[in-house]
Amino acid sequence: MKRSTLLSLDAFAKTEEDVRVRTRAGGLITLSCILTTLFLLVNEWGQFNSVVTRPQLVVDRDRHAKLELNMDVTFPSMPCDLVNLDIMDDSGEMQLDILDAGFTMSRLNSEGRPVGDATELHVGGNGDGTAPVNNDPNYCGPCYGAKDQSQNENLAQEEKVCCQDCDAVRSAYLEAGWAFFDGKNIEQCEREGYVSKINEHLNEGCRIKGSAQINRIQGNLHFAPGKPYQNAYGHFHDTSLYDKTSNLNFNHIINHLSFGKPIQSHSKLLGNDKRHGGAVVATSPLDGRQVFPDRNTHFHQFSYFAKIVPTRYEYLDNVVIETAQFSATFHSRPLAGGRDKDHPNTLHARGGIPGMFVFFEMSPLKVINKEQHGQTWSGFILNCITSIGGVLAVGTVMDKLFYKAQRSIWGKKSQ
Repeated sequence: MKRSTLLSLDAFAKTEEDVRVRTRAGGLITLSCILTTLFLLVNEWGQFNSVVTRPQLVVDRDRHAKLELNMDVTFPSMPCDLVNLDIMDDSGEMQLDILDAGFTMSRLNSEGRPVGDATELHVGGNGDGTAPVNNDPNYCGPCYGAKDQSQNENLAQEEKVCCQDCDAVRSAYLEAGWAFFDGKNIEQCEREGYVSKINEHLNEGCRIKGSAQINRIQGNLHFAPGKPYQNAYGHFHDTSLYDKTSNLNFNHIINHLSFGKPIQSHSKLLGNDKRHGGAVVATSPLDGRQVFPDRNTHFHQFSYFAKIVPTRYEYLDNVVIETAQFSATFHSRPLAGGRDKDHPNTLHARGGIPGMFVFFEMSPLKVINKEQHGQTWSGFILNCITSIGGVLAVGTVMDKLFYKAQRSIWGKKSQ
């Protein structure tokens, strides 16, 4: 009983060897099935070993975390002594004149080649970072009317209002809202060599490279001429020296600009540069951009509007990188306003300060790019079995069709 039951369940019925018919067409079909099956299995193995990146969009909950700003910008027609970088955001927080912290400034000659040491941030002094000072203990430097010194005669030495060096005089001028120019005829600046050196550098360029931490809210960063100062009326720069030096402008080369941790530094760690190619492009789309208009851009403002999307990369190596992608649009306008020379129907607003501005806006969403294998083990085995079964089924049908056609042709010929 058991034997007959098992026989009835046999789905693979056999035929006797002596009744089987073999044909050349069947051999060709069998060979084609073997090659096709091998090709499909190799393809499945490649897909199983491939790594795919699956993006996911979530709400960004890291609103209190800082965002790293990385930049490398060259200004061929702006000396390092005049250019300043400020970062401001809608919370009211300002980082003024931050080039002294976390940035290196390299002087460039008229041909764009480095001049001196990249750490040489300030003009004046003896070349070692120190400036000549008046060692007279009773010396009280004049502020040239920028501060009230009329009561100094009645005060002790430590209580007097004094401007002991060139930087103190310049700060006093900024507080008073006066134009400082190049410090000519100011005793402290002449003594420190500020006047001669800043005039020697007016034909140079500057390359600025470094990083800073910014809040993850809307704001702007800008390179502008002269020292910045803030009062009840707003944010300003002392552009007096820039205004009278017509050869200066903010034509620029963006060597690198990105927000978030740079993922290039992990390419060697992960040992596969190709996996990072697209990501590097997405996080720094402005790299290599050069802006050199064919007109006088002395009184010109260049603006970039960046939309920043926080991004996390999760790799199979268990390395997680928090960075950001961004897209940017560019706009430039003359400070004098008026109609655009290239587009007469466009009317520019009047006012502002010359410089290069980057206005950034954070997205409330975050993109998570997670690396995964293309297939699981179960999916790989299932696909292999499906490929083999499908090829055999198609081969069987084709063999029967060819065999019946061959029999039909031979039958007609025999008649």
